[in-house]
Amino acid sequence: MGEYGDIRTGRHCVFVLHAHLVFVTKFRHRVFTDAHLNRMEEIMRDVCADFETELSEFNGENNHVHLLVNFPPKVALSKLVNSLKGVSSRRMRQEFPELARHYYRASKLWSGSYFAGSVGGAPISVLRQYIEQQNRPV
Repeated sequence: MGEYGDIRTGRHCVFVLHAHLVFVTKFRHRVFTDAHLNRMEEIMRDVCADFETELSEFNGENNHVHLLVNFPPKVALSKLVNSLKGVSSRRMRQEFPELARHYYRASKLWSGSYFAGSVGGAPISVLRQYIEQQNRPV
């Protein structure tokens, strides 16, 4: 346990829970710029704070984003994902109306599916490096 510098404690538990989340845009449309990703990171950090989770790492490309979240055992990951995707979709479409033109049929930014992987097999440093090395649009 010496490699875990972010051990957290709850009222009745001690934990280190990390999840790697990937959200893909609806129809895999290439819609994000660096400005979009910067604002999305702020929005997702706020949502994570509401859930008492920590967004350890965030990055993405023009059609998907990667998140590394550190969460307590009382948080259902599916509820966190639902809130992250819902709030970010609503706020991003409000603040960046040009995103809506890609979704004339459905007013949704994200695909209905997502990837969630528990992080434990690979060291966190390797996962952080992988997320940092995403081809972020300029």
